[in-house]
Amino acid sequence: MASVLTVKAVEAAKPNGQNRVEKPDAALPGLYLVVQPTGARSWALRYRREGKPAKLTIGPVLDRRDDDPPEALAIGQPHTLIEARKAARSALQALAEGKDPAGTLRARQAAAKAHPDRDLIEQLGANFIDRYCKPRNRRWEEVERQFKSEINPKWGKKRAQDIGKRDVLDLLDAIVDRGSPVTANRVFATLRRFFGWLIERDVLKASPCAGVKKPTAEQSRNRMLIDDEIRLFWEAASSFDYPFGPMWRLLLLTGQRREEVSGMVRKELALEGDKPLWTIPASRAKNGIAHAVPLSPVAVHIIKALPRIGKAGFVFTTTGEAHVTGYSRSKARLDASMLRLLQEDADDPKSAKLVGWTLHDLRRTMASGMARLGINLPVIEKVLNHTSGSFGGIVSVYQHHDFAEEKRRALDAWASFVTSLVDDKPAANVLEMKAVAK
Repeated sequence: MASVLTVKAVEAAKPNGQNRVEKPDAALPGLYLVVQPTGARSWALRYRREGKPAKLTIGPVLDRRDDDPPEALAIGQPHTLIEARKAARSALQALAEGKDPAGTLRARQAAAKAHPDRDLIEQLGANFIDRYCKPRNRRWEEVERQFKSEINPKWGKKRAQDIGKRDVLDLLDAIVDRGSPVTANRVFATLRRFFGWLIERDVLKASPCAGVKKPTAEQSRNRMLIDDEIRLFWEAASSFDYPFGPMWRLLLLTGQRREEVSGMVRKELALEGDKPLWTIPASRAKNGIAHAVPLSPVAVHIIKALPRIGKAGFVFTTTGEAHVTGYSRSKARLDASMLRLLQEDADDPKSAKLVGWTLHDLRRTMASGMARLGINLPVIEKVLNHTSGSFGGIVSVYQHHDFAEEKRRALDAWASFVTSLVDDKPAANVLEMKAVAK
């Protein structure tokens, strides 16, 4: 007579040395603990379909699981007693719906054998970018970069079904340990969307990200460069050759986002006349709204001095076929150059230190600098292409003034302020700048 299997009974199950032993589980009729003469143990579900006996091998026996159990396990992976019962119930439910659990498994195995690369992370990742990210996410290139630099080097040749929660934790921990906690957060967000998409497409039954928390708690930044740091930044950036040196300076002068500046193309520019303009199309703007950026004389001078490479029209490129990337390496060199300049001016070079900052802090520096110059907040928000704040809610419905002239005066005033710092002119002459901005 069958008895209810327990964890201790499963652990104590021994081979008889000659024949295979099958121990039924009275708690779930049809589920068996199979013990081979060699001592190997596995789970099997026996059932009848169309009057004929059938068998589904669930997977090897796992006595205990040290980490948190996943929501679902693929057939063929090790299962504990509780997990084997859960898998058996799912198979019996499929049988009740007219499906053959063993036949479905054989079909999947045949498909995997016929297309061995079909479920590899690198292949699924490429499909995810093409089918999901590109139609929905204007920043799909960042997702592609994450797969190429962070995910594929570790998992590219692995099947999605073989990735577990521990693999996710190991990947994120390695990114945090190398000093990139924010990158770990971004990769985690991508993985959650990716594995969720695989569930929708019936590649996975459960996400290995289930139960995983965001690696790092991010805090809102308020870092901005002070006047002396702006001067150091400008001098250091001026010593960089194309494309990064000019690009860094335009980041500060325009206050636009890194990807928007680095992806600038010449057809977006109207440099001639007395009102030069850069129009960022909706497809490249983060908020999906086309954005007109008046260009100061200093910005126009920088852009006109740039070389023309390739036929694609990218302003900042080394290949002519794509805009420049590799920001982190260039930013590290920029920091080193700023530190050298700081040490040269310091009374005690060894004590000179540069507080960490990011490229996005240039955007905040410009916004704060404009406020110092007396420029009104709504104008600053229009320069930044913000749709919340002063222009959120019902205001966005009724307010359609484009602030074109106000933005031009503000950006011209900011450029004048920056150049006054660089040229060692009275940088704190805010009253004079206020007159320019109004």
